[in-house]
Amino acid sequence: MKKVLIVECMQEISSFNPVPSQYENFEIERGAALLAHRDKNTAIGGALSVLEGNGDIEVVPTFAARAGSAGLLSSSGWAQLSGELLAAVGERIEDVDGIYVSLHGAMGADGELDPEGYLLAEIRRMAGPGKPIVISLDLHGILTDRMIRQVDAMAIYHTYPHVDFADTGARAARLLVDLLQGRRRPVVARAVIPALVRGDELITRTGCYGDLIGECRRLEREGTALAAGIMIGNPFTDVPELCCQVIIVTDGDPETAASEAERLAAEFWPMRYRMQGKLIALDRAIAQARTIDGPVCFTDAADATSSGATGDSNVILRALGEAGYQKRVLAQIVDPAAAEAAHRAGVGAQIEVTLGGAMDPERFAPMPVSARVRLLSDGSGRLETMRLPLDAGPTAVLAFDNFTVVVMSRSVSLFDRAMYFANGLDPADFDLVVVKSPHTEYAMYDQWVERNFNIDAPGATSADIRQLGHTICARPVFPLDDIDDFVPQATLYSRPSVPPAAGSAGSHA
Repeated sequence: MKKVLIVECMQEISSFNPVPSQYENFEIERGAALLAHRDKNTAIGGALSVLEGNGDIEVVPTFAARAGSAGLLSSSGWAQLSGELLAAVGERIEDVDGIYVSLHGAMGADGELDPEGYLLAEIRRMAGPGKPIVISLDLHGILTDRMIRQVDAMAIYHTYPHVDFADTGARAARLLVDLLQGRRRPVVARAVIPALVRGDELITRTGCYGDLIGECRRLEREGTALAAGIMIGNPFTDVPELCCQVIIVTDGDPETAASEAERLAAEFWPMRYRMQGKLIALDRAIAQARTIDGPVCFTDAADATSSGATGDSNVILRALGEAGYQKRVLAQIVDPAAAEAAHRAGVGAQIEVTLGGAMDPERFAPMPVSARVRLLSDGSGRLETMRLPLDAGPTAVLAFDNFTVVVMSRSVSLFDRAMYFANGLDPADFDLVVVKSPHTEYAMYDQWVERNFNIDAPGATSADIRQLGHTICARPVFPLDDIDDFVPQATLYSRPSVPPAAGSAGSHA
């Protein structure tokens, strides 16, 4: 029997969110609690389906930490989280034969801008050079040189909006099983693309990015690559190696790995212009929404909690009110003081509160409202796709004029309808629905709304990347800078040897 250790650490941050995240933001699972992921659409769930289905593998679950997207993790929070994770791994690592690590890839902490690289380096130090380590990653992650040097192979999400969590974990687990059985000699090629991208063309079902991901899937299906992916990073995670990049893993074939990585990077590069956010001015969107009979969606991607924003933007609510928009509006906002006031007053009470600007007052001025408390809840919900729990803390549904607003105490992912449903609200019953996420699955909104307006608004996750204020990422990078010439060059990695220098495919050893 081969023993496989499972560990997870997942968070995505926006460096432009002024509120630091803390250890308390993380949901922690220890030991056998990780086995509750069986049959769930999570990376661990997918890995378990492969590992537990193999009669020669014994699973050693250790530690899993997952937090919603937020601001930079505080130094104290990072110290506690990393210390507990590495201690849990250290207790079991001597007895195992291989290690699977589930990561997001876009973490950031005060004092450690490559948390995943640090964790992998420490796990490799404890494991020694011989035990295989395979990781899974979100395509919005930032795979760093330090990370790649610690691992043998990786699997990367192929869908956005993401639906292939379990599939990615299963692909990673299959790679690890092959390594444990001595059947593979992975070579990793990495081609860095100096670009930051955002927008509808990244939807893999319909966009040009999806066409390139289709090539990655072909390489995997036909056996040319053990793993292939194009990581577009998270443009809001301002860290030194923020970029887009192509990752190709082959079985002992460095020439193919390098040539395919460089080919896909070269195909990606001219598409960078299309892969930018296409935004509509808020006043124009409101004017058009007035004339549309069916329901519409206002996408507030600039305040997307699933991308790391605060969730307390009231910009759309304020503009709708000032413009005299009369149809039924449904929205969500994070404002703990307003939620607390509603809980104190009780259902049916009329309360005077402010909404918005609770966490990011420099961007959003609090908006006074006189509202009726329609419903109170504990803020619990469950994501539609992953079926993972949400905990928004004390939550209230407030009604004023033609507005119905779900007011939460804590930010949670709002890339589906979970928090609306959990508070007795169906978006289909309203004329205009505000969605604090750049994209959702097609059936959730786009399938039935007449129009989805991608609003140009301020926020920590604005698709207008140039106005965010990056100070740390490597420059030049498009669209922050003009770049006239770019020729992809892949870097090769294989364990345990040191990766050769970057160069063209023909020069790789």
